[in-house]
Amino acid sequence: HVQLVESGGGSVQAGGSLTLSCAFSRSPLHFGRVGWFRQAPGKNREGVAAVHTAGRSTVYADSVQGRFTISQDNTKNAVYLQMNDLKPDGTAMYFCAADIGLGRWLDSQSYNYWGQGTQVTVS
Repeated sequence: HVQLVESGGGSVQAGGSLTLSCAFSRSPLHFGRVGWFRQAPGKNREGVAAVHTAGRSTVYADSVQGRFTISQDNTKNAVYLQMNDLKPDGTAMYFCAADIGLGRWLDSQSYNYWGQGTQVTVS
């Protein structure tokens, strides 16, 4: 049974930074790809970043390109999302997700394993 647990959310002023963590119950290398998604109230879940766990290739949504960075630490079984220059439209529940790596990188339907989410509020 695989568990993903997000942490690091909170409240921050616009322009501020947060780093989200996703702790895995097993190495992220067991999955081909890990992604970060966010969902604001009344909106669809949006993919913001994803990483190929073996090759370390990354993909970002246009809305966060240059401000967010996804990274992984296999020694800690963790994947991170560094978020800089946060904007009010970044207010959402943020989720990490993992799967073998088929399908589009930022499509939520490409992932079968999900954490419970961590709330980020930007004011």
